[in-house]
Amino acid sequence: MGRIAYVNGQYLAHGAASVHIEDRGYQFADAVYEVWALFDGRLADPDGHFTRLNRSLSELKIDPPMSREALTVVLKETVRRNRIREGLVYLQVSRGVAPRDHAFPSPDIAPSVVVTVSRVDRAATEARALRGVGVITQPENRWGRCDIKTVGLLPNVLAKQAARERGAVEAWFVDEMGLVTEGASSNAWIIDANGTLRTRDAQSNILRGVTRTTLIEILGLEGITLSEQPFSVEEAKAAKEAFITGAGSLVLPVVTIDGTPVGTGEPGPMASLLRRHYIKQAKASSI
Repeated sequence: MGRIAYVNGQYLAHGAASVHIEDRGYQFADAVYEVWALFDGRLADPDGHFTRLNRSLSELKIDPPMSREALTVVLKETVRRNRIREGLVYLQVSRGVAPRDHAFPSPDIAPSVVVTVSRVDRAATEARALRGVGVITQPENRWGRCDIKTVGLLPNVLAKQAARERGAVEAWFVDEMGLVTEGASSNAWIIDANGTLRTRDAQSNILRGVTRTTLIEILGLEGITLSEQPFSVEEAKAAKEAFITGAGSLVLPVVTIDGTPVGTGEPGPMASLLRRHYIKQAKASSI
């Protein structure tokens, strides 16, 4: 069976699915997106993703295309038609289709909605977590509203490509003060040389990661202290452990930064423990 996509009310063969050439998501990146991890055919962290989706839409003044209940039906039906149990669900909502003009269309137009599902090899991702991954650092060059999950990701694309060319999995952006903001598609964490678990606070110019939020809740339940304090590249390289979080990476140990080993150069015990806790919680709360 081939892949199936949902596009504006229709379930279509993936190869035949398309949007109009004047869709504002295509021409202006005037669109937002969300990505759900899929465990056993169920959507992980549903409340966090729907809440962030609504916030992103509100910040761009795009009306929700449908109710949460209706959208849930669409997401689950797309999953069902693809017969995928372990994977990622991608949702994109643009302002819609209108003649090209920078200002919002008047009168308002209907948003465009696209949903796709892709398979994830969980055995392969677990093997990667056992090895750990490398990250590189890149100067922060993104726009000032990284808290909105828009499809305007060109700096992230270039950073990811730079990471790939250097044999790494992720790139961490570094601001003008030498502090790590976040990854190109993840949030950044360390256990510093003093043993303190740290990640940048979400009031800064970073994405409010849903996996990040769930992990913070788990930390509270487990009695693990967190300091939402930014850290420098030097502190990260001198850390005992480092890891990244996101819907695709879940909780993924980082073992090198710019080629410098972190800690022992192997996945640390805290990152590995938190990965297990997160996966357990994500499976339990999925819908």
